[in-house]
Amino acid sequence: MQRRTYLRGAAAAGVLGTAGCLGLGDSNPDVALPEPDREYTSEELPYPAWGQRVPAATLPDPIGGREVDVRSVGKPQLLTFFYSHCNTVCPVLIQSMRNVQTHSIEEGYADDVAFLPVTFDPERDDAERLQTYGEQMNVALDAGNWQFLRPESKARAKAVVSEQFGVTFQRTQPDDMDMYMFAHSAMTYLVNADGYVERAYRTESPDPERIVADLETVRNR
Repeated sequence: MQRRTYLRGAAAAGVLGTAGCLGLGDSNPDVALPEPDREYTSEELPYPAWGQRVPAATLPDPIGGREVDVRSVGKPQLLTFFYSHCNTVCPVLIQSMRNVQTHSIEEGYADDVAFLPVTFDPERDDAERLQTYGEQMNVALDAGNWQFLRPESKARAKAVVSEQFGVTFQRTQPDDMDMYMFAHSAMTYLVNADGYVERAYRTESPDPERIVADLETVRNR
């Protein structure tokens, strides 16, 4: 079995850790944060990692009626992946991102960061649903820095979320189930203004304080 194939399976199973492993400590002029401690290099991991360009994906913002090229946002950004009918992991991911958004508003740097949660359930997560969901999650949708992104189809969601960003998701069976759910991995990316990954937080409970601290370093780069 090739190592990268193994790593993809391990990532899907959630067995790859990020702390207490080998930290090479190499510098990289494209990023502000130091290389994280981990066992594998960025090139060996099945998802965009430290020092690598974020995928060149353009996705619709159904609420704002425009498209977003995630590589060309031009400011630091946080990306996460969710579906609005989730009752377990996704609300925590969105709450963590919302807490960082709240900090950006209160501390006066809201215009200097973008928040881009991407749904992998385009069948149900249309503009109306995402608007309602954002209000339920107390997101400041009028702040101008939060955009829900929605792939155009199930196939596009798989191509972008799973194949490009390395976030696995599997819909529950049978296919005609009205209230289907997804088994999925968890990921939040911190990307700098030049489109390079500074951190890939592979956790179901991202720490807003840690993200705020990392974001400050990236913003001041």
